[in-house]
Amino acid sequence: MNRQIRLNIITYTLFLLLATAGIFYGNGIINNYSSLRVWTGINLVLLLSGVPFLFVFRKAGIPDFWQPEISNKTRLGLPFLTGILFGAADVLVFRIILHPEPYSDLPPFAQPFPYSFFLYFSGAFETEVYYRLIPLTIICLAGMWFRKGKYFHWFVCSGAVLTSVREPLEQLQAGELWITAYALLSGFLMNFIQALQFRNKGFIAPLSLRLGHYVVWHIILGAYIQFIEL
Repeated sequence: MNRQIRLNIITYTLFLLLATAGIFYGNGIINNYSSLRVWTGINLVLLLSGVPFLFVFRKAGIPDFWQPEISNKTRLGLPFLTGILFGAADVLVFRIILHPEPYSDLPPFAQPFPYSFFLYFSGAFETEVYYRLIPLTIICLAGMWFRKGKYFHWFVCSGAVLTSVREPLEQLQAGELWITAYALLSGFLMNFIQALQFRNKGFIAPLSLRLGHYVVWHIILGAYIQFIEL
């Protein structure tokens, strides 16, 4: 086992441990909140399905988590800032324009701070495993195998599009046309960027982008509602 695969496993394990800490934290405060969302052990067990793919990134043409040729600026910094921009756009549309009045209780997209950090980190990790790590690695492996990689680029593009439409369609709600259009377009664009980042920069880049979005939309906005408006 080479060093990069060991780093993949160590990093993935640390993410699972952070999610585990969130479970203990959530169960410790669950009686204090009526709508607290807490993971169970089943969530952790299901995430083990991503472990086998940690060994085959190079065969799939995907960088390992901490590929030395990729700088932390392009792997962490720029994706995180991109996520912040998407989060800020969501705050502008869904909070400032559509819901300018103060909340009387924590909305569904928010959880008590600082527990929200643990829950939404776990949620970002889970989403990227199921939307990126597993499906795109399988697609890229198939692209490498089919005709010895002759059509690999087409496999990557098709996989990026297919994995990018899933989340905005799952979260689609009835509403005004421009709101629906914004939700679909912004959701697709963010996921498409993440898919390309996964292929070119590895798993940490799209995870960083999603964390940037969650920090603004779920954690900071949630803390503002909790401590300022309520």
